[in-house]
Order: sequence, then C-alpha cells, then structure tokens
Amino acid sequence: MEKSRVTKAVKGEINDNNAWGWLTHKGICAPFICISLFAILVRLAVSLHPYSGAGDPPKYGDFEAQRHWMEITTNLPVKEWYHNSTTNDLSYWGLDYPPLTAYQSYIHGLVLRFFHPELVSLYTSRGHESYIGKLLMRWTVLTSDVLIFFPAVLWLIVVYADQSRRHKSNLAWHFNCISLGLTIGAVAAILYDKDLVASFLFSLALNHKQMSAYFAPAFFSHLLGKCLRRQNPLFEVSKLGMVVVGTCALVWWPYLHSKVAILEVLSRLAPFERGIYEDYVANFWCTTSVLIKWKRLFTTQSLKLLSLALTVSSCLPSMFLQIRAPSNRAFLYGLLNSAFAFYLFSFQVHEKSILLPLLPATILAVEEPFLFQWLTQFGLLSMFPLLSRDKLVLPYMALYGIFICVYYAPNGKPKARSSSSRLASLVIAFPLLLSFALHIIYLTINPPKKYPFLFEAIIMLLCFSQFVLVAIYSNRKQWILSNQQSQIGIQKKQL
Repeated sequence: MEKSRVTKAVKGEINDNNAWGWLTHKGICAPFICISLFAILVRLAVSLHPYSGAGDPPKYGDFEAQRHWMEITTNLPVKEWYHNSTTNDLSYWGLDYPPLTAYQSYIHGLVLRFFHPELVSLYTSRGHESYIGKLLMRWTVLTSDVLIFFPAVLWLIVVYADQSRRHKSNLAWHFNCISLGLTIGAVAAILYDKDLVASFLFSLALNHKQMSAYFAPAFFSHLLGKCLRRQNPLFEVSKLGMVVVGTCALVWWPYLHSKVAILEVLSRLAPFERGIYEDYVANFWCTTSVLIKWKRLFTTQSLKLLSLALTVSSCLPSMFLQIRAPSNRAFLYGLLNSAFAFYLFSFQVHEKSILLPLLPATILAVEEPFLFQWLTQFGLLSMFPLLSRDKLVLPYMALYGIFICVYYAPNGKPKARSSSSRLASLVIAFPLLLSFALHIIYLTINPPKKYPFLFEAIIMLLCFSQFVLVAIYSNRKQWILSNQQSQIGIQKKQL
C-alpha cells in the first residue's frame, strides 16, 4: 500500500492537499523545516563576512553590480535599462542578464529605496558602502531563497519522496539563486509528469539568468523524446512551444516594440569581449592554454565558433539518448552531462559556474552519493582561489567542515562505494590528499616570482581532471540507463 502511495506521488496522481498530508504523515515536513532553518542560519552567518569588491574602487565588484542594477531599474524607464546613455553608462556594471533579472532588481530596489533611499539614488549611490546597505542587500538574497528556492526544493522532495525520506540530508543546500530555484521547480515538474509547467518554469529560468542554458539541451531532448512517443507528436510539441514562446513574450514585452531594443538586450547577454576565458577556471580552454595559447593563435570570432562546435558536440550524445528513450532517471544524468558540456567547453565560463553541474549531482545524491561527494569537494577546491581573493577563507573552511560532518554523519551517512582492492582505495585517496595539501600550500607558501599563479594552475589542472572523469562516468551511466529503457520498450511492444 505504501509503495503504491509513493508511486502515485512521484507520478503526480496525488493532489496538493493529499500530498501535503502524506508528507506530514511520513515525517518529511518536520525535517524539511529544520533543514530550512539551518540553511537560513548558515546564510545569515556567511552574510557577516566580507563581500566581493568591498572597499575596492573604482568598480567595487559584484556587490556593487547588484546594487547598481537596482539603482538603474528604480530610476529609469524600463525601455532604457539596457540602453547606453549619459544616465545609464553600460561600461559601469550595465545590466548583462535577461529581463527577468532586471524585474527582480526593480522589485528589490523599491524595497531598498523605502528603507534606505541613499542606497539606490541615481549617480550619488555609486560605490555606496554602509552597514544598513549591506544588511538590506543580504536580505534581498535571503528572501529570494525563501520565496523561490526553498519551495522548489520541497516540491522536488514531494516527487522524489521514496528516496529522499531515507537520505534527506543529501538534498543539500548549495545554491541560492532564483534561476536555480526555477530550474529545480522545472525538474520537479518533469518528474511529476507536468511537462507544460516544466516548460513554463524553465523558460522563466532562462529569462532570469542565461547560464540556465547549461540545462537547456537536457530539457529539450527529454521533452521532445516524450512528445514523439505520444499519439499526436506534432500537437504535443506545439503545446510546449506555445508555452515557451508565450512565457518569453511576456517577459520581453517591454522590448518587443522594436528590433533595436531587442538587440540591445541580447548584446548584453554574451560577454564575448572578455575573451574565451579569464582567471583560472577549471575548464577545457583555460586548462589547455598551458600548452595552447588560444587567445594569441585565434581570433575571437574563430574561438566563438570552435567553442560552439565543441559544446554542441559534447551535448549531442546525451540528447540523442533522451530523444531515443526518455526516462526520468536518465533525464537527471542528462542534466549533469549537459551542464558539464557547457562548463567544460562554452565561451567565457566563470569559476562559480561549477555550481550548475552540482545541481543535478545534488539531486542524484541519493542514487550516487560518491559522485555527489567527489564533485562537491573538487567544485569547492576549484573556487578556493577566487574565494580566497575575496577574503572568504574562514566561511569557506567552515562550510567545507559542515559539509564533511553532514555527509559522514552516523545517522545520515549514505553508503559510499566499497573498494575491493587497496590499489583502488589509494587511487581514490590520492586526489583527496592532494586537494587537502593544496589548500595548505596556497595559504602558507608564496609561489615563485617567475610563476606567480603556479598554485592556481595546479588547482585548475587537478580539478579539471576530476571534472572530466565525472563527466565520462555520467555519460556512460546515461547510456546504460537509455539501453535499459529501450529494452523495456521493446519488451512492452512484444507483449
């Protein structure tokens, strides 16, 4: 009886009220509330530490960028938000995300203007740094998580309840972004068999942050594969297309009055002027630049085409598998494979973009605890130099320690893969020990003057090697699941 109940919840056959009652009965709501409160506490603790660009003129870093967008959106008409002018100098943190992010900035800006007008006043607020300003900015992030991200995770737990209630701690809280919350909601809708809702939510995610495109191939191929197996494929595809087009038209409505306005927004979404890579992100372009000087050997236009070709090529196998034999389990691996394809090969990837592959890896933590742990640890290491420059070593170490404690907690520890040989154990232990050593070396030893970024390069090379291994494993796993799904389909036809 209970198994049937779980199956109905996953398939979406239980209405919202019954699902909530079932969750309460099964003891999921109370742990979720406790985890949510703990997540809020962690966010509050981290918010006490410095932020990127604090006291660093003339541009002051990412914190100032977020504040400046609120300044622009609350003081200028919507049609001028992406237009370069004397009142909106795009060279000073111009909006470079889709319109939904601008609307979010506008709403938050109204709140900030009510409590602290000096924080968003036109011109005079540039470089504003105050305790109340920092507090209000932190609260905009926290409220966004509570209103968007947390409910999306709860819905995911509802449809994934048969596994998550055994390992609740595995649905970890690594993300604090509205676009990722919308993506999680879209994933939950896919698992709940609500494809139109999934299309709507993911379209919103794309229109909030263009990095959501990391997941687009997985959503597209999975939904297309499902449509092709229904009685009227053309009608099913048309329904999804109408939802996507309608959602995008709604978000972009203020800019649809002219081609120039649309192009002004689009031109802000692709940072080609920054080059194929920057800093020491652990992706293909930056890692191989140790041997191949991409920026010197090729033009930006050539690198754009090459990057596009490699990104699409690395996505195609995963997409083909989902179109051929779509399944929910394979879809989750498809999300990971698609995100890795973009992280490894797309143009201008930021260190923080490793959080995108971590999203599906976290959802898969119940089934793949080792993969989740491995990717989290090397994802953290890959961002360590960046966080160190922003004076965030203390919260980094604290959160790293919390992750280790939660993951290996006696009552919530997922079963890691057992090794049948000492050699295999050593192979696993060596990268982890090297990672630990690199943390200490980076903090305590000065690099040679001739190679000032030697340690960043070593960290990059180690992390890149592990990301490639995880990507290969994930693609192989999706291939196995796809073949199993194909065999099930053949057997059903024969019956």
